[in-house]
Amino acid sequence: MDTLTSSGLWLNPWVLATGIPLVTLLALLLLKRLILGRAAAVVGRSRFTVDSLILSALPWPLTLLILCLTVVQFKFLAAHLALMSDALEAYAGPLEYFLLILAVVLFVDRLCSGAIRAYAGQSDALKGSRGILQGISRGLVWGLGLLILMGTMGISITPVIASLGITSLAVALALQPTLENFFSGVQLLVDKPIRVGDFIELESGEQGFVDRIGWRSTWIRMLPNNMVIMPNSLLSGSKIINYYYPEKELSVPVEVGVHYDSDLEHVERVTLEVARDILRTHEWGVPDYNTFVLFHTFDNSSINFTVMLRAREYFNRFWVKSAFIKALHKRYAEEGITIPYPIRAINLDQEGARDVLERRPAAGDSGSLAETPRAR
Repeated sequence: MDTLTSSGLWLNPWVLATGIPLVTLLALLLLKRLILGRAAAVVGRSRFTVDSLILSALPWPLTLLILCLTVVQFKFLAAHLALMSDALEAYAGPLEYFLLILAVVLFVDRLCSGAIRAYAGQSDALKGSRGILQGISRGLVWGLGLLILMGTMGISITPVIASLGITSLAVALALQPTLENFFSGVQLLVDKPIRVGDFIELESGEQGFVDRIGWRSTWIRMLPNNMVIMPNSLLSGSKIINYYYPEKELSVPVEVGVHYDSDLEHVERVTLEVARDILRTHEWGVPDYNTFVLFHTFDNSSINFTVMLRAREYFNRFWVKSAFIKALHKRYAEEGITIPYPIRAINLDQEGARDVLERRPAAGDSGSLAETPRAR
């Protein structure tokens, strides 16, 4: 024991100033590994996404924080043992702030990238924009971290900010149409007036399914299987009919007319029976829909009314309506209910119509009218 003490090994200040931080570093790294392993087992049984995102972003930032604590401990011991010099302070001080800022920036970057990756994987609309969103997020986080680091190290960031402002303005003016489409696409993704798979009708009359919502344009697959590629700025500023929002089910009105001699109570009862049977048995009908009949017009040759049906989605309405018309026509024939067609009656005795018809131009004189014998 005296030999060890006399050698000065344990009493050397530099051994104490470096050995204790190294032991602390190894202990904290081992503790970090144990804690993260236990936390991973707990998070693996969790249904939440946020905790798994935080855990996946922690390992490297925690390592940098442990290194930062090691530097702080070394500075404290060096100052306590009177080992601190101006040169050592000049290196240790900036290193401490560098490690701390790098840990925070790396954690925020990994957390944002993981969140974009997770939520973009759950949304078909965001899959095509995942790369650009991650790039923008990473650029903002690392750029802000670099500015903070420069300010901490005493470097003036005012010229840098001014240069970035001028550069950003020039880029924004040069890319104005692209940026307009990009932010319009973000608006479509956040506000969700349309979603991938929705059937929509544009203000210009085109109809189709939303195939993809990108960061610059939206792709709409039309019924003939061709594609309409529309800039997001035009789409977000136009009127859109979304046949799948708020739900796919929609009402199907059917116009019907019956003869004036028909018993309307009987007509209504028969029509409702046919409508309910179609909605109950047809694969695209809505069985629990309370269908109804509304009489509304005394037409020239018929009393008109509307039968309201319900289909599961936009295209199914054609098949439901077709099946109802065929079944209703057959049932009306069985019940003796007449569906009239337009008839025009000519009244020859009203306002001298017969006299006008009995006149015709005389032979050789196109300007005069000659009487013709009355028809017997």
